[in-house]
Amino acid sequence: MEAQELRQKLRLTLVAGRREAAPRSLGELAAQSFAGGATALQLREKGLPDRDLYEEALELRALCARENRLFIINDRLDLVLATGADGLHIGQSDLPAAAAARLLPKSAVLGVSVQTVEAARAALAAGADYLGLGALFATGSKDDVTVLDRAVAREIMALGAPCVAIGGLTVENSGEVWDLGFDGLAVISAIAAAADPRRAAEGLLVNGPA
Repeated sequence: MEAQELRQKLRLTLVAGRREAAPRSLGELAAQSFAGGATALQLREKGLPDRDLYEEALELRALCARENRLFIINDRLDLVLATGADGLHIGQSDLPAAAAARLLPKSAVLGVSVQTVEAARAALAAGADYLGLGALFATGSKDDVTVLDRAVAREIMALGAPCVAIGGLTVENSGEVWDLGFDGLAVISAIAAAADPRRAAEGLLVNGPA
C-alpha cells in the first residue's frame, strides 16, 4: 500500500476489544465509530481463548471489508495470517519487527509503536509501514506510561513514514495533536467510553487535515 493511501486509512483508528466495547458488542462499537468517520479498527483483545478470538476476528474483518476500513490486529501475527487481516501492530516487547515483516504477506501493513528516534529508525529499517508514537498524554490503559516529548515526536515524523498518535487522546486535546503534524490518531476510551461513539469520532476528526 502506498504511503499516502495508508495515511488516509489511518486517520482515525479505534483500538478495542470486548471489554472496552461493553455493554455494546465490538462490532456495534466499530460500526458506530465508522459512521462518525473512523477509518480503521485495531483488535486488541486480551485473555480470550484462541478459537473465540479467531471467530471474532473473522467477523470484524468482514465488517471492515464491507465498510472499506482497515482491519489491524494487535500483537497476534498468527491471527493476521489465519484471518487475512489487513495488518499487524506490535510494540517494542512483542515479536521483532524484522521477523514480523518477513512472515507477513506483502499486501499486509506493519505498524510498530516507538518512543525514540532510534527505535523508529530501527522499525522502519526492519520493514514497518507506519509508526505509532506515544504516549502523547497520560493514559489509563497502561501502567507507568512515559509521555513522549514533542520535540522527539517531530523528529520521528520528519523521517517521513506515516505516524499515528497514541496514548491519552481525547476530543478536547485532539486539536493539539493534529497541530503537531500527525497523520492519524489511535484511540481507545475516547470512542469506546463515549455515550455516542459516532459523535466522538466526528469530534476527534474535526480539527484534522482535509
